[in-house]
Amino acid sequence: MKPAPSIRSRLVSTLVGLSLAWAVLASAAVWFTLRHEVDELLDDTLATSAEVLVGLLPAADELSADGIWVPAPTPGTSDDNRYAWQWVDPAGHLRARSPVAPGAAWVGEPRIGYGHSLGDGRAWRLYGHRLDDGSILYVAQSRAERLEALAEVAVNVIASALLVGLVFALWLRWRLQRELQPLTDLSAAVARHDPLSDAVLPDPNRLELHPLREAVDALGKGLRRRLAQERAVAAQVAHALRTPLAGLDAQLAAAQVAVPADQPAALQRAREASRQLRRVVTGVISLFRSGSEVRRQPVDVGKLLDGLPVEGLAVTCPRGARLSADPDLLAAALSNLLDNALRQGASRVDVEVHSGPQGQALRLHDNGPGLPAAQRAALQDALDTQSYEGHVGLGLMLADLVARAHGGRLVLEPVASGFAVRLDLGPPA
Repeated sequence: MKPAPSIRSRLVSTLVGLSLAWAVLASAAVWFTLRHEVDELLDDTLATSAEVLVGLLPAADELSADGIWVPAPTPGTSDDNRYAWQWVDPAGHLRARSPVAPGAAWVGEPRIGYGHSLGDGRAWRLYGHRLDDGSILYVAQSRAERLEALAEVAVNVIASALLVGLVFALWLRWRLQRELQPLTDLSAAVARHDPLSDAVLPDPNRLELHPLREAVDALGKGLRRRLAQERAVAAQVAHALRTPLAGLDAQLAAAQVAVPADQPAALQRAREASRQLRRVVTGVISLFRSGSEVRRQPVDVGKLLDGLPVEGLAVTCPRGARLSADPDLLAAALSNLLDNALRQGASRVDVEVHSGPQGQALRLHDNGPGLPAAQRAALQDALDTQSYEGHVGLGLMLADLVARAHGGRLVLEPVASGFAVRLDLGPPA
């Protein structure tokens, strides 16, 4: 079966995707906005650099033979070769240049202001500044340098947007987890809730969860109402049958004495069937009582078993062993377990009593054929999950319900031979 998708994981994935999309779109918007601003800033830097260089240019007779003049660095500045410059006379001849500038003039005709040029195979962004003697000072920056500056801006913008998006996604994930916590708490409360009890679920602290809580409470009320009706009908039918069955058993006992000698065997079988039917009716009554309050009291297990004779089955139990349990429910459970052992071919059942502050239990081990390990495991799984229908007989189902009413459960123990069950009855009251 394909697992259902998680609301939390789907919302987190959506939030992460939206955060990434927002980061990309925000970066693109900022990039297109800043690209023009960065170009303007770099152009302003070219103009400012030209004005600064004008005051540093030497006289014409101070220039070197190769036409390269490098001004002395001014305090607080550094020569990182990000910009290049050329000083061109009015005729277009190169007077001086910086070391990274091309050896030939960038432009043939004088050009004032901003422009573009190719030199040394590179693209340049120029700014031309006219001097008083008619010469022109060109300050330029290569296209590669400008792209590098724009790339740094783009990387910083994208990194900032992604960081903000990541922080936003993590915050939303934390917030989402906190908002879904009441749903988790309500699920845990529903898992602990017994719909057959009068207890009500706690009020959730989110408005959207109130309809769910009310629906679960309404379902519990409907189950209690229906179960009460079924218990009342079953109890009335069982009580109505128990008295006629007791009378029928008495009449069969009397008939055994009065009939001819060749008839007692048939009457005995009829009497055994009558007793079996009485045990079933008693089990049904106890079955519907197991959901109500358990009336615990000290029970002498040996005396209780003496009152549950099963013809053809020898039962051994330590004398004087006592438990704290509901005697009627315990008698119904033991009667059905003993009847199961007899019908499965056992002739002897050994009963052990374990009682202590941590718990008490009855262990029944018969000498019957037992069950294969796979079948025993399947029965145990049905008992543990209370999947009784179609898997567990009335005897085991009744015993398990009685054990659960006492705060325990029925355990089918693996044994080398025969069949063994342990009726856990929880700690003594």
